Amino acid sequence: MSFTFTCPICGGALSKEGNSFRCGKGHCYDRAKSGYVNLLLPGGKNSKLPGDNKQMVNARRDFLDKGFYQPMADALCREAVQELGNLPAVSLLDAGCGEGYYTERLYKALTRAGIDVNLLGLDISKFAAEKAAKRLSSAGEHALIAAASIFHMPVADESCDAVVTLFAPFCGEEFLRVLKKGGLFVMVIPGARHLWGLKQAVYDTPYLNEVQDYAIPGLTFLRSVPVEDTITLRGSEIMDLFQMTPYYYKTSAEGQARAAALQTLETETNFEILLYRK
Repeated sequence: MSFTFTCPICGGALSKEGNSFRCGKGHCYDRAKSGYVNLLLPGGKNSKLPGDNKQMVNARRDFLDKGFYQPMADALCREAVQELGNLPAVSLLDAGCGEGYYTERLYKALTRAGIDVNLLGLDISKFAAEKAAKRLSSAGEHALIAAASIFHMPVADESCDAVVTLFAPFCGEEFLRVLKKGGLFVMVIPGARHLWGLKQAVYDTPYLNEVQDYAIPGLTFLRSVPVEDTITLRGSEIMDLFQMTPYYYKTSAEGQARAAALQTLETETNFEILLYRK
């Protein structure tokens, strides 16, 4: 498999040797039992356990697996197949892959379209990387998952036919570096009214999400694909949604108590799928 991670120390390509990854200079990284490899160097961590904690990762897995965001996942896959369907093989990077829900769906959709997919997924949270590796295990060596920062991605220059990033921090310089000329960049962001019902239930003064200008230097904007829906949650589903969002950790104890007391919740979901070419 030619599409692989690079060594975070020297930048050389990593090749699999047994249960480890090794570069030409001998730097070695062991693969965890779950299948991911930790490429996050100690100096690249902003905390002992960076990224989403186990509670957030488990909440997101439980919520997404019930299909509440399936319309957005389906639209994302349709757009990816439309843009990449003329290629016999695709090197795809999911930057900030989380626990792999969307990563797996993209991989399967492109494979069903007859495309030979080689996929790299990375997330700074080792809990998320572990879950993603398990979710993508059936893809074998066609899907490699690493714990790594998207601000210092262990990926070679201009090696990716496509880069996708969903709800992750934005690092334009790195995205441009790894993307091939003519490559596809896909970013999913929350729309202005995403989770408006949840905000109304939790906050005294709910606020709309700020949607930034679409222009990204170095990329040509193709289109925005809005995906809107209304979902109804019951019982523990409400806290799964709340705990998987940044809102939970930015909300007062009083606001968290309001969410915990809810028995049912109806809320809008509002996404924008943004597509670009380099």
